[in-house]
Amino acid sequence: QVQLVESGGGLVQIGGSLRLSCAASGSIFTINDMAWYRQAPGKQRELVATVSKYGGTHYANSVKGRFTISRDNAKNTVYLQMNSLEPGDTAVYYCYADGVYGARDYGMTYWGEGTLVTVYS
Repeated sequence: QVQLVESGGGLVQIGGSLRLSCAASGSIFTINDMAWYRQAPGKQRELVATVSKYGGTHYANSVKGRFTISRDNAKNTVYLQMNSLEPGDTAVYYCYADGVYGARDYGMTYWGEGTLVTVYS
């Protein structure tokens, strides 16, 4: 069973920075795409950023220029560097892995349990 474990959330002032990490554990051969989603109170979950195993990235317009997604394929880990944080970035951030291939997985999708980011003034 593959598990995604996020870390790095917390409280940060407006304009501050945080770095989220998400490590995938289990018998994994490769992961095609990894991403971060977020869900603010009373809102639907939305895509923040994605990164392919070849390094191609995509960002939501609301975070372009402020957030950077990256991954370490050898560690099956994805990161989200968040700068110039705004109150609107307050949400639970979820790690997502798609196209997971391993000893017991063939193209599976997994979600992490989420980590809370709170931006305050």
